[in-house]
Formats: sequence, C-alpha cells, structure tokens
Amino acid sequence: MRVQTEEWRRFNPGVRMYKGKKTHFYNGEILWDEENDVYLIYDQEEQESWEVIIVLPGVEVIPEETFSFSKVEAVIMSDTVRRIEDSAFGRCCSLTFVRLSRNLEHIGGYAFFGCECLPSIFIPPSCQEIGTRAFLRCKKLIILHVPHQTQLGEKVIDNTALIEASTFEIDEYNVYDSSINDNVNHWIKNVNGDDDQFALHRACSSFNPITQVIYEIVKRQGLVSFKKKNKIGITPSEYLEVNPFAEDIDQSSVMKRYVLEIMGEAV
Repeated sequence: MRVQTEEWRRFNPGVRMYKGKKTHFYNGEILWDEENDVYLIYDQEEQESWEVIIVLPGVEVIPEETFSFSKVEAVIMSDTVRRIEDSAFGRCCSLTFVRLSRNLEHIGGYAFFGCECLPSIFIPPSCQEIGTRAFLRCKKLIILHVPHQTQLGEKVIDNTALIEASTFEIDEYNVYDSSINDNVNHWIKNVNGDDDQFALHRACSSFNPITQVIYEIVKRQGLVSFKKKNKIGITPSEYLEVNPFAEDIDQSSVMKRYVLEIMGEAV
C-alpha cells in the first residue's frame, strides 16, 4: 500500500468514502468514554464500518482505546502525531497496514494488542519507547523494524510470527519467558545484523530508504541480493514492498539501471 500524504491534507474531519474505502479523517476527538463505557460522537455500528483511519495534521496524541475493537484495515498518520497511548488500536483484528508518524515518540503498552492480521510495522528513529506487550498476539507480525535507540518494554512480541521465527525457547502459544526479555529485545533490533551480507536488507527496511544507497549495494552484490533471505526468512524485496517510508523507491527501476550499466548502456 502506497500513501502520498499530500493527497489528504486538504480534507476536513469526518467520515466519507475515500478511494473506495469508508474512511474516518480523525482530528483528535475523544471517541470513547472508558469510565462510563459508552461511545461518543459515533456509535458502535458506525465505528465498526470504518475501513481506513487517516489521522489529520495537528493531532499529537491518539488516546487510550480510541480505535480498539474496530474493523479498520489501514491506519495512516500525519507526522504531527507524537504519542499512541495504551491499547489505542487493541484488537483491530482486520488491520493489515500502518504508516506511523515520522515524529512519533511513544507507543503505549498493548497499543496494537491482538491485531492478528498485521504483518509488518516500521518504527521511526524518533520513537523513544515502546510499551509492554505492544504487539502481543499480532500473530502474523514478522517484520518489525525498530531503531537501536528505541527502548522496548516487556514481552513486546509475545505470540507473534516474529518470535516463532527466532531461536528462542517458546511454549505452544509462542510465548517466551520474561527472564530472556532483554535478549529478545536486543535480537529484535539486530535481525539484519551489521555485516555486509545483509546490507541490502538494512537499506530496504530503513526509515529513510535511499535509491542511490540501494543501487550501490546491488552493484556490489548483484541482483540476486534482492532475493536473499535473512535469519527470519525475509528478503530485501519483501521489506521494500511493505515499507511505508519507501513510497518513492522503485525496485524495478533500480534493477533496470543495473542491467543497463553492466551492458554498457547509458543510464
């Protein structure tokens, strides 16, 4: 899914059809009264009909449980968002795509708990911390790009495809023991290591992928490097395909340029 944020900056808050999807253009309003257990502004039936959430410019915080239990499929955030509070997207069981704010600083505990269909998420370097069990029971989550400086809470990836793909000891529910939490968190940040064999993986999964950097690695390693699997079975092509911050990168153009150059053609 590719998203050009300039397309929706002009929209006002509210719910409308956008590119064939029922979309809520969210402006930071409180949708749920947790204390009294009641819906505000929109009722439950209406909220469950939303397919896409677009968080508008100016919103800095997504409050606790704002979109929990919704059936939303995609979430796209403006770059003004700095905090996602606890359980904000908990149990969004149809969620498959998330584009986080480039200026995000905090992801609360259980923020994406139970998002069973979410396969990937890319954390920006501005993010200082990710809370306890933020991605618990995201059963399809296999790609989680986390900067080294981001502090991870306890058991962030319990019951995910990512922990299942690791070599850590887990039980039948893909749950690991708290005693190895620090080791797991270190591993999450180093899935692609720091040696040259996974250089293209790092470039394609980065927060700011650059075409020229990717091209130079491909020149050095060959086109086959796009299909090389890392320790969890992911290729650079797969990273590039789902990376929401790679919207300006065209793999086919990189490959065409490479072929033309080795044939001695002008690029």
